[in-house]
Amino acid sequence: MEKITLKDKTFRKVISYEQLSAAIDAVACKINADFKNCDDVPVLLCVLNGSIMFTAELMKRFQFNCQVVSTKLTSYEGTGSTGNVKQALGLTADIQGRRVIVVEDIVDTGFTLSTVVKILKSYNPASIEIASLLDKPSMRKVDDLKLKYVGFVVPAEFVVGYGLDYNELYRQLPY
Repeated sequence: MEKITLKDKTFRKVISYEQLSAAIDAVACKINADFKNCDDVPVLLCVLNGSIMFTAELMKRFQFNCQVVSTKLTSYEGTGSTGNVKQALGLTADIQGRRVIVVEDIVDTGFTLSTVVKILKSYNPASIEIASLLDKPSMRKVDDLKLKYVGFVVPAEFVVGYGLDYNELYRQLPY
């Protein structure tokens, strides 16, 4: 396994760009099956900043129109969740009565995503589906989340790259 030292931590490369691309293909295929013949225009909600790369790659593979919307919440410091989720940027469009696909980079404790879902429900969307590139179910502290589209299930390790950061750095890594 290739090891990479970033700042004061050493990481091992666990998912290659090719594996990521194949997983995104598979997730897009499932979403297309659910949305390709839709008459409406679903909302693709990019949860900033981590899901930017995943959102961009995912929507390139869609066979239907969608509106891209963003929101930003924060809960991490260093390599761990504080458990205190703060909304840094509200929704950038009206979602009332619309189908929403939330796009996350990673779901671990579930605190951030649970907060996103609560906020979204207050706007009365028609439905909410969740797509996450990575899922860490062994870290889950919130039980009411249903991830419909998942690229990879990963162990309880801190991961960085492909949109995921370590102290706001290294998101640009292609793996």
